[in-house]
Amino acid sequence: MAPPAPPSPDPKVFGARPRRVPVALAIAGSDSGGGAGVQADLKAFATLGVHGMSAIAALTAQNTQGVFGVVEVDPQFVGQQIDVVVQDLGVDATKTGMLASAPIIEVVAAKIREHNLRPLVVDPVMVAKGGDPLLHPDAMEVLRETLIPLATVITPNLPEAEAICQRPVNSLEEMHEAARIIHDLGPQYVVVKGGHLVSEPDAVDVLFDGSTFQQFRRQRFETPHTHGTGCMFASAIAAGLAARLSVPAAVDQAKDLVTEAVRYGLALGRGRGPANTLAILYERAGLLPGREAYDPFSG
Repeated sequence: MAPPAPPSPDPKVFGARPRRVPVALAIAGSDSGGGAGVQADLKAFATLGVHGMSAIAALTAQNTQGVFGVVEVDPQFVGQQIDVVVQDLGVDATKTGMLASAPIIEVVAAKIREHNLRPLVVDPVMVAKGGDPLLHPDAMEVLRETLIPLATVITPNLPEAEAICQRPVNSLEEMHEAARIIHDLGPQYVVVKGGHLVSEPDAVDVLFDGSTFQQFRRQRFETPHTHGTGCMFASAIAAGLAARLSVPAAVDQAKDLVTEAVRYGLALGRGRGPANTLAILYERAGLLPGREAYDPFSG
């Protein structure tokens, strides 16, 4: 006798929903310590309900104490990774992170144009949290000329903004001026991140669309456990854009995710621990310290 037919899928089950799940592509380096890079990107995508895909541009041997080795992926293979996911799954938004070298940047920019991989969030990764370089010095001009002009949003921190603008950025006023200079390179929106701006009591980011500025302020937390915040911020913006949020709404959502990730950063390893990308989910489930529910960080 034939086995009974399986039951019809429950429409309440996530995988059986009729609507298409948004998908986003991270083109970036891998962090063997799991705190930053593609690992942080994929966690941020998942946290915000977006299916994440990746094209690995570089491999790093790193942990909470620093970066101990970098192996760049062959640029043509980076391009092949992009091609195959685009051809099969499509891409609703793209995020770039550590691209390491001029040849890789050139291939990535070409693939973004070829496949029209927009909206595009460019995180101009240049150095790791501990100061280790992640971008060849001779790649800066290629980044400025080929990738930055393609960006829907670019998300430099203060050192990155200084490197792009070739001028100091040490105040809120200088953040505004840096945003203007970077916007002139071609991106639609510029977010200058103020996490390094110790003169401000809050963690303040500045968004510029070419005519108006918006500030996004959140509580600042004194903690060393912030590894990966830049990666997850850019990825969270990309996730918001994949879900068809406006750029300001996507930035606001990303700011919330990063704020909670820093608030509940993970004291792992002997150095700078990773920010907790999943904290906002734990918080919604009532599983964080101070809640009556089970505390996964106790014991």
